[in-house]
Amino acid sequence: MNLRRYCLLVAVLWQSCLMLLTAPAWAASPNHIAAELVAGPAPAPGEETQLAIVMRPEPGWHGYWLNPGDAGLGMQMDWTLPSGAKVGEPHYPVPRTLLISGLMNHVYEDEYAVLVPFTAPENAKPGAQLPVTVKAQWLACTDEICVPESAELAATVRIGPDTAAGPLKARFEDWTQRLPAPLGAEATFALSDDAVRFAIPLPATASLGQPHLFVAHDKLVDYAAPQVFSREGDMLIISIPRARFAPASPEEVKAVLRLDAEGNGVIFTARPGAVPDSGTPLTTGIAASSSALPWLLLGALVGGLLLNIMPCVFPILSLKALSLARAGESQAQARAEGLAYTAGVVLACLGLGAMLLGFRAAGEQVGWAFQLQEPSVVALLLLLACAITANLLGLFEFGVPGFASEGSPQGAFATGLLAAFVATPCTGPFMATAMGAALLLPVAPALALFATLGLGIALPFLAIAFIPALRRRMPKPGAWMTAFRRWMALPMGLTALALAWLATRIAGPWFALVSIGLAALLVALLAFAGHRQRQARPAIRPTAFGLVVLGIAALLVLPQVERDRAAAAESLLDPEPFSESALARARASGRPVFAWFTADWCLTCKVNEKVAIEREETRRAFEGAGVVVLRGDWTRRDPAITRYLTSQGAAGVPLYVWYPRQGAPETLPQVLTPGTLIDKACPDGTCR
Repeated sequence: MNLRRYCLLVAVLWQSCLMLLTAPAWAASPNHIAAELVAGPAPAPGEETQLAIVMRPEPGWHGYWLNPGDAGLGMQMDWTLPSGAKVGEPHYPVPRTLLISGLMNHVYEDEYAVLVPFTAPENAKPGAQLPVTVKAQWLACTDEICVPESAELAATVRIGPDTAAGPLKARFEDWTQRLPAPLGAEATFALSDDAVRFAIPLPATASLGQPHLFVAHDKLVDYAAPQVFSREGDMLIISIPRARFAPASPEEVKAVLRLDAEGNGVIFTARPGAVPDSGTPLTTGIAASSSALPWLLLGALVGGLLLNIMPCVFPILSLKALSLARAGESQAQARAEGLAYTAGVVLACLGLGAMLLGFRAAGEQVGWAFQLQEPSVVALLLLLACAITANLLGLFEFGVPGFASEGSPQGAFATGLLAAFVATPCTGPFMATAMGAALLLPVAPALALFATLGLGIALPFLAIAFIPALRRRMPKPGAWMTAFRRWMALPMGLTALALAWLATRIAGPWFALVSIGLAALLVALLAFAGHRQRQARPAIRPTAFGLVVLGIAALLVLPQVERDRAAAAESLLDPEPFSESALARARASGRPVFAWFTADWCLTCKVNEKVAIEREETRRAFEGAGVVVLRGDWTRRDPAITRYLTSQGAAGVPLYVWYPRQGAPETLPQVLTPGTLIDKACPDGTCR
């Protein structure tokens, strides 16, 4: 008998003796891990929904992953289903490691949910109530004792139409967010006498903090042995010692790679294949973030600087142009405004970054530019754009911001706040790597990246403020500034129109119509204030009262008219909506796959679609090469898309990933040229 089996036998014998001695105490007690079966949103006949087995361990107790590790037991399920219904393989969240006396366990110490796909019968009638039961058995353990537990759980699946309340959908979205994201690429593994080595396609931009590979196949690896990580470009190499006794030699290996201590991870299937002999050793955790942080800060600085010329920043160029035109008035004033503007930009980036990190720490799947996924924020920006347009047209004067007339540090600070808030929806070159890393780094270095991004955005204005030679090249103030101010109302007015269109896209036409109505009332109120200003009459009190009334009306009316996302726009490429299952099916077909992630509020995305994607030449090339196109619309928050973006080391859109028929996927540039996709589909030119 080998040592491992002997240890397990001794542990079982001791456990049995202890349970016999304490039988009266534990036999009648309730389960230490409470279980509940919850049915997901109502499916249509023949369609799929989810069943959730929700497990709630008592403090100090834990349950197990499907492969429990050196000790423990995974959950066993015996289903009783209606005729014609079926369930799929259960999906587990990313587990934690628990090392006790040299034995490594894969456990859950907090509440978790195992999601099981449920396919409704084809002949089910809408409105039918289908009973589902499962006899579940599991092992509940502390660090000292284990107790086998079981329960017969029941739920009712209602056949569509789906009328599930918001809280139920929110619960399933939260549970789904905790599942590992599909890698979307084929990994390889190689066996030797003493180790199993994995080659996992993972972008070099994806930061790793406390990674761990959980292997689903039993008796393959030594669970408690150290795992060695290294990189070779976009390939992550992991070496794990083989199991010490009777090691297995499977034909494929399913595994989950934990990316960080927060529980983010990716799931993949590895098959035998080539694995690089070596790579650059990977130092994980705080040490890794410290060594890479200077380069990430440089990337954030350059990315913020380049963001000034990205199309998504154009709506605020009018505000900057007017501020820069005034920079030659006084050296002291120019420097004061430069510092105030920079402070506003950096503070806005820090605020957005802190909110982003806070939401993610609370379990929300959000990414960069998350604020534009909320209809209320879009409505607020629409009102703000209309107010600025009215100010630039001279309908009223607002001395505190000082956007166009006499400058002030207060005005520059307010302009900086607004500039950063409006300028950050899109990611540009260099910025994507830094923002993707910020989502995985500890709080302090992550906030440093957001602050550096703001410094990059403000850098041109700051340079003009502090370099006299640059200021001397600026136009001299004069009467031309009044006409220039009027012309600058044009881009801001176009921005307001774009925001009205965006409100339609993310919340429906009624929401947009009400938002436009509120904006019209706001402009009328500001025009009234301007009329009183020109008559030298007080305007602050009546205007403030009107703004309060308008704000209350917005809070009462807007939430009542918000609707679900509008239907996806038509496309020449006829893409399939992105989902994890759709990506898996497309990869399994053996055809090349183009995964395209966009949002209606991302101007860079729209430019790329106009220049490179929505073209007849691209459609013909894709048809000739048999390319499967998947489009992820991130206009509204989508947990599946956010998890995929995170797994690819991206904090926002645009993101374009090309999956060839064979080999590792390739992340394409964020700025596409007309020939980028055609060259990928037809490298030899035969299918153009």
